[in-house]
Amino acid sequence: MVTLADVEAARESIAGRLHRTPTFRSATLGELTGANVFLKAELFQKTGSFKPRGVLTNLAALTPEERERGVIGISAGNHAQALAWGAASEGLDALLVMWQGASEAKIAATRGYGAEVDLEAPGPTEAFARLDDLTEQSGRALVHPFDHPLTIAGQGTVGLEILEDVPDADVVVVPVGGGGLIAGVSTAVAGRARVIGVEPELSSAMHDALAADEPVPVDPISVADGLNAPFAGTHGLESVRAHVDEVVLVTEAELDEAMRFLYARAKLACEPAGAASTAALLAGKVPLKPGETVVAVVSGGNVAAATAAAILAGR
Repeated sequence: MVTLADVEAARESIAGRLHRTPTFRSATLGELTGANVFLKAELFQKTGSFKPRGVLTNLAALTPEERERGVIGISAGNHAQALAWGAASEGLDALLVMWQGASEAKIAATRGYGAEVDLEAPGPTEAFARLDDLTEQSGRALVHPFDHPLTIAGQGTVGLEILEDVPDADVVVVPVGGGGLIAGVSTAVAGRARVIGVEPELSSAMHDALAADEPVPVDPISVADGLNAPFAGTHGLESVRAHVDEVVLVTEAELDEAMRFLYARAKLACEPAGAASTAALLAGKVPLKPGETVVAVVSGGNVAAATAAAILAGR
């Protein structure tokens, strides 16, 4: 299982290459919840999400032979953009497996960073099978979006920054897809703060894995495409079992409302996935004691203009 020492080592390996994203107080959210609420704005990270943290941690560990062969990854969009950017910055060839129906904006951004995109798979489940085939055929080094210790350690640097900025945090609320972010953050803050994960009802891979005590396949169809993992990672599940207090589910309507709230009141143009932690707070699904200090991770801001406009307009 990933340890705090692994997270600290990841921070050293990527030091100076990424933004130190801000953490700021939301008085309005505090009034609505009766808590002292802060927002960790990972949508301001390079490529628009927390994902470059795990990507750079993986790239730093590649051997010269692996770097020569290039890298491969899979993603609905945020990891794809991060890996494409990271590979380009290090002069590596990158192939990203995405799928039909993925966000056109995220596909275009991934290609814009110079990566090749494979769109043969009709959906996320089939895309992982496609990834296995292409990895074997190409000999590329796999940079997994969530189910790898280095990915988890890199994402855990978000947690280290939270503790530095809000050392008295009682609760950290984290969006959950495949589990890499919450596994890393919960490892970083273990013993210092409770951790609550948030998944969409229509994309409940980690919630279902915890219930089954093992990863199980799901058919994710949430508007929060950044959380639409078809299964929870084995490594992430292990860390969640050890360090996470609860994983709660939010509805699509609650995600929409949270995205509108963050746009209007916090001036954060986030994506639906990034609004998940705020959705749980607004819906009263995070167990809190009066006056507790809470940090909600706003994990990304990559959303198609048409999707954002429809949600903001209440359509």
